[in-house]
Amino acid sequence: MTIGVPVSLPPLVEPAAELTVDEVRRYSRHLIIPDVGMAGQKRLKNAKVLAVGAGGLGSPALMYLAAAGVGTLGIVEFDEVDESNLQRQIIHSQADIGRPKAVSAMETVQGINPYVQVNIHDERLDSSNVMELFSQYDLIVDGTDNFATRYLVNDACVLLGKPYVWGSIYRFDGQASVFWSEHGPCYRCLYPEPPPPGMVPSCAEGGVLGVLCASIGSIQVTEAIKVLTGTGDPLVGRLMIYDALEMTYRQVKVRKDPDCAVCGENPTVTELIDYEAFCGVVSDEAQAAAKDSTITPRQLKDWIDADEKIEIIDVREQNEYEIVSIPGARLIPKNEFLMGSALGDLPQDRRIVLHCKTGVRSAEVLAVLKNAGFADAVHVGGGVIGWVNQIEPEKPVY
Repeated sequence: MTIGVPVSLPPLVEPAAELTVDEVRRYSRHLIIPDVGMAGQKRLKNAKVLAVGAGGLGSPALMYLAAAGVGTLGIVEFDEVDESNLQRQIIHSQADIGRPKAVSAMETVQGINPYVQVNIHDERLDSSNVMELFSQYDLIVDGTDNFATRYLVNDACVLLGKPYVWGSIYRFDGQASVFWSEHGPCYRCLYPEPPPPGMVPSCAEGGVLGVLCASIGSIQVTEAIKVLTGTGDPLVGRLMIYDALEMTYRQVKVRKDPDCAVCGENPTVTELIDYEAFCGVVSDEAQAAAKDSTITPRQLKDWIDADEKIEIIDVREQNEYEIVSIPGARLIPKNEFLMGSALGDLPQDRRIVLHCKTGVRSAEVLAVLKNAGFADAVHVGGGVIGWVNQIEPEKPVY
């Protein structure tokens, strides 16, 4: 990362022919801003923006893009609304639980601004559809929470020459930037490779302060409006970092990497790749360890009922353990295994049974135990979520 200088860029889209009388009334507070004005609002009307995800970041982004008067909004989202979403995904309501997020988001957007055309793409974004989807839009707003999709979005945008606004949230921290390879760095310039599997917890594992989504999502929309209208200095070549606990914003200025694999002078990534394999949801070691050492929640229940000589170890964090746990499980967080400090506390006369929330973290710990000589250790596929679904459905899930 090196120092760069913010540069004003030309408007991304041409203005629409006109605004209707109703639109003039609706957007009057924009129209009286000299830097936006009639021309800027017409550009927003003519703009086509695709939101990747209608979750924590996608919710405020879609709502404010609609309110701002972006003429065409696309929503690519394949998931359904879950009760745990409502703490932060404000585009959905209690009545939407179980419904497709794309449909719920569309209805909210239409309620905010009936002049916006909404296109639903109720499908999982992957290498087979990303190029065709992205080619229909001027700008992409990325609100995803997994590395495979982030690299997919980045590479597709570079190959298509599209700018995109990126955001990331975790607990009390957020980041945002604008990646546009024609004018600055791309995501790979900042993060050339994904972190090792299991190294960075997801929001589902580590949590996120709900209102943080609004803070970062609003930055994303601000940057989108600036890029579309050619107003101000967008976050091209700059990473904005927000700490909600300290209430501080700081910037890291980033320059285009000439050796970048996708946007550098001699790119090695010239077409889409296998992003799941590139990012490795579970490491090769964990996959190998779990291959013949995975049991079901039902098998674990049978072992408990038969009073088998087992030691159930929960490798989640304390706050997760307090929400829901498997009866008899002892809490030893994953990091204590990675550091090696937990190995001395394990019994030698009982089989170790590991579990986490869904089975990813426990598989990583299982690899550690196998390497340490616990050859008969196993882990629970599906984790505590699988246990609740199959054994104790009256317990809460998160």
